[in-house]
Amino acid sequence: MGIMKIDIVTLFPNMFNGPFEESIIKRAINKELVNINIYNLRNWAKNKHKIVDDKPYGGGTGMLLKIEPIYKAIKELKKGKTKVILLSPQGKVFNQKKAKKLSKESHLIFICGHYEGFDERIKKHLIDEEISIGDYVLTGGELPAMVVVDSVVRLIPGVLEKSEATKKESFSNPELLEYPQYTRPETFRGWSVPKVLLSGNRKKIEKWQEKQASSRTKKRRPELFKA
Repeated sequence: MGIMKIDIVTLFPNMFNGPFEESIIKRAINKELVNINIYNLRNWAKNKHKIVDDKPYGGGTGMLLKIEPIYKAIKELKKGKTKVILLSPQGKVFNQKKAKKLSKESHLIFICGHYEGFDERIKKHLIDEEISIGDYVLTGGELPAMVVVDSVVRLIPGVLEKSEATKKESFSNPELLEYPQYTRPETFRGWSVPKVLLSGNRKKIEKWQEKQASSRTKKRRPELFKA
């Protein structure tokens, strides 16, 4: 797989100043494993005032993003095999399984919403998928875009130094929460590390980890445990 290309279309490009310039994302960019581009939706507005929204037909509160500038943006940015994703509270809730699937794509375009919403024709005719990061409403799609990109990029082969690093994380295969982990000192204020982790017995440790992951998932996320 070659370099992954990610294009983000937003009304507030300055919100992305910084989040992709640190830590693992920056490392992935420096390794040329991913190329992230931020675009201002107003660049595709046809009027001199760069207006990209309008009042909804039939009345209602707020303003809707118009179809024309988003159509032009996608038409210009979409090259070959591309998946276009709309960030919206009405989309399917994002999870680790979806992150893995998206990490195998070669080109992703994220459309960040704002105001009251989108002209419905954008959803019906221009995008491939609508994603939400949770059952709550934010002021726009910028923060969800950052969350999804961060989750996806770290799964691209070669981004993390150790390929095993993601195999036993929360929501990985199987979809259980991660087991408890400890580091030095062995005892702090009378709080001790479980003895099994100090035993050096790999089979006993793995059995303990599996049991803890199962127990934690059952207690904290019973819906995952049942699934």
